Amino acid sequence: MEDRGSRHTREAYAEALLELGERDPRVVVMDADLASSTQTAKFRDRFPDRFFNCGVAEQNLMGTAAGLAAAGKVVFASTFAMFASGRAFDQVRNTIAYSDLNVKIVATHGGITVGEDGSSHQANEDIALMRVIPNMKVIVPADYYEAREAVKAAAELPGPVYVRLSRSKSPLIFDEDYLFDFGRARIMQPGSDITIFSTGLMTWHCLQAAEELEGDGVRAEVVHLATVKPLDHASVLESVSRTGLALSVEEHSVIGGLGGALAELLAERAPVRLRRLGVPDVFGTSGPAEELLEHFGLTGRHIAQAARELLEERGVDPR
Repeated sequence: MEDRGSRHTREAYAEALLELGERDPRVVVMDADLASSTQTAKFRDRFPDRFFNCGVAEQNLMGTAAGLAAAGKVVFASTFAMFASGRAFDQVRNTIAYSDLNVKIVATHGGITVGEDGSSHQANEDIALMRVIPNMKVIVPADYYEAREAVKAAAELPGPVYVRLSRSKSPLIFDEDYLFDFGRARIMQPGSDITIFSTGLMTWHCLQAAEELEGDGVRAEVVHLATVKPLDHASVLESVSRTGLALSVEEHSVIGGLGGALAELLAERAPVRLRRLGVPDVFGTSGPAEELLEHFGLTGRHIAQAARELLEERGVDPR
């Protein structure tokens, strides 16, 4: 796949916030003393009267966000994914989601690509935690352009939304004209031998894997699921009905994330062989982002090898 450069998804968040702030006076932004890291500082500088720094008090951040939403504001609440999903889970569940309030939780620094900050800051459980909450919608954009459009779409969706962004730059997949379609899967590359389902920055690596597999004569279908909840059941089922084999790839624990959502659906509606690639049932570790992806087997060559193994188990020689 052609290398088109990389950009931060959190910079796309900042750009989207500025656009939303200009056109809708109801939009307010909150942060937990991380405005430079989450990039909400740009909104703070443009709209200081609509920005609130709650300090290192994430539970208070979510509770206050709920109050502002109840008063008619469209609230964007940001901090690192570990703190948004873990430290403030009670407030997100019982104060925001239970009342179906219009709070958009845009969490940066998700997954192992947080890198050198290590396991304490690597949220590999956040998708699972947010996905299980009633009323919550979960979005994991693949790149800068999708993140920008997903944030703007989240502002229009009623009720709570969790958007997961990264610390590191993500390779560009889409372009300036990209349109985000909430709740819909996107076939990035059609195929017939195996379906590779992905979300977030893993989609680029899955496209790399599909290109490698093509050299073996394997036609892998790559399906990008930016919306993890609600999952696009129809598109998932249609794809596996043609390929009969599924591989899920995510920068998240193999428990409860995209792979878990797919396993639940396929077990009930279309039992096919599914293998889940992600972070195994362990904590993360410190290291550069790319080295951690390699360590946990989440680069293109590892994904391609997992696909080959699945095909071999089905009696297909992928060479």
